[in-house]
Amino acid sequence: MAPIRTPIRTCTRFTLAVAGTAIALVAAASGAEAAFPASASAQTVAAAQMASTAQTASAATLDGSAQQLTLAARHHRLRPRQIAWRMLRKKHWSPDYQYPYLNRLWKHESGWNKHAENPYSGAYGIPQAVPGSKMASAGPNWRDNARTQIRWGLRYIRARYNSPRRAWRHEQADGWY
Repeated sequence: MAPIRTPIRTCTRFTLAVAGTAIALVAAASGAEAAFPASASAQTVAAAQMASTAQTASAATLDGSAQQLTLAARHHRLRPRQIAWRMLRKKHWSPDYQYPYLNRLWKHESGWNKHAENPYSGAYGIPQAVPGSKMASAGPNWRDNARTQIRWGLRYIRARYNSPRRAWRHEQADGWY
């Protein structure tokens, strides 16, 4: 008879499942004391100890606040377009009106790729900054951080064109912004 595999609990990094005597693994990962049955394999015991250690380290790092981890994980998973939508609102631009223009502009420039690079001009990132190192003024890790690139790009648009709509119109008329 084949063991039944049923998901029991989903953690931030892995899903634990029941497979024969692996119930002890779930108990160990949740912080409960678990007595391993005599039939438990060494792999099951080792996996349970690793899960328990990882959970303890994670809790210690966050000072016991799982809520901070959840919020940070949600915040980190935002896609560049979602980040831009939210930042438009913070910049007091109407996302419903300005976002379609910003989307067209940056889709045309970089395809919303934070690693987009133009070998001819040296433009880099979502807003295609020339040189890309200018984006360091908007925050750390400008090469890999979409949020930093979007922040810099929106500041540039505000200073030079006053709105994404005007930046898009300039792009259409002159082929650059």
